[in-house]
Amino acid sequence: MKARKILAVSLTAAMTLALAACGGSSSDKESSSKDSSDKVYKIGICQQLEHAALDEATKGFEEACEEKFGKDKVKFDLQNGQGEQANCATIVNNFVADNDDLILANATTALQCAAAATSTIPILGTSVTDYATALDISDWTGSTGMNISGTCDLAPIDEQEAMLKELLPDAKTVGILYCSAEPNSAYQAKKFEEALEKDGIKYKEYTAADSNEIQSVVTSAVDECDALYIPTDNTMASNTEIINNICLPAKVPVIAGEQGICEGCGIATLSISYYDIGYRAGEMAYDILVNGKDISTMDIESAPNVTKMYNKTICDELGITVPDDYEAIEE
Repeated sequence: MKARKILAVSLTAAMTLALAACGGSSSDKESSSKDSSDKVYKIGICQQLEHAALDEATKGFEEACEEKFGKDKVKFDLQNGQGEQANCATIVNNFVADNDDLILANATTALQCAAAATSTIPILGTSVTDYATALDISDWTGSTGMNISGTCDLAPIDEQEAMLKELLPDAKTVGILYCSAEPNSAYQAKKFEEALEKDGIKYKEYTAADSNEIQSVVTSAVDECDALYIPTDNTMASNTEIINNICLPAKVPVIAGEQGICEGCGIATLSISYYDIGYRAGEMAYDILVNGKDISTMDIESAPNVTKMYNKTICDELGITVPDDYEAIEE
């Protein structure tokens, strides 16, 4: 009898413990679910330097994230590298140390530094011309196969060269101006030169290692060329006033790789929207962090549209007539 009593008490205790365990498991699940829904994602943004195009890409990224995640579910740590590789490296290493959920690398040097800093935290690039060049990938398939994806800012180079022919049919020698420290600029320069060669137009390269060399390099270029082409180069984009102060008095027109450069010193550009490519990168961030997409298989995406744009003030001063299908850049 006593044995049966002890057995009954033991069974009751076991059942009570089991129920308690079940109850605890349900509570834990609810707590886990609640924690997941309440998660605030930390995103570090390394912008290589300040200029209009990169600023727009960052703005588009942040606004897309706020719309997709919710304003209270995403926290940004925006840092500016001021055009220095060492600064970018320090910034992204701090993001890694802080265990951020994702890193946005805005422009090529920022991307390269982020890639060197982590192989586990997802990295999205934007305002990058060619990821294969930037990341030294020889067998390019459209995706990196790494913890990196993003959006690119490359407009069709052959169409940019066709724009030069259309607006400046008498140009015999074209100067290609870019910063030698920016590999994506060198990539665009090579493509533009190939297009010029097909049309039998002569060209010369003019490179500056940094901002300090721009004035002397541009001065040499305007003495030897009928027109200049500047790709989507961050160093040149930050120094358009210097370039314009040399080119405009010399009456040497500039075809620009993007709107910001054109607004500062160019006559025309085949422009993409940097806001749009930044916005798309923000949507990609949501797909990675919330929908669980594999970043290593996500193709690099390009801007959906390009627009022929012109700088009315400089065109008027140089006496250049622009066809009707060009859109004036708002002053």
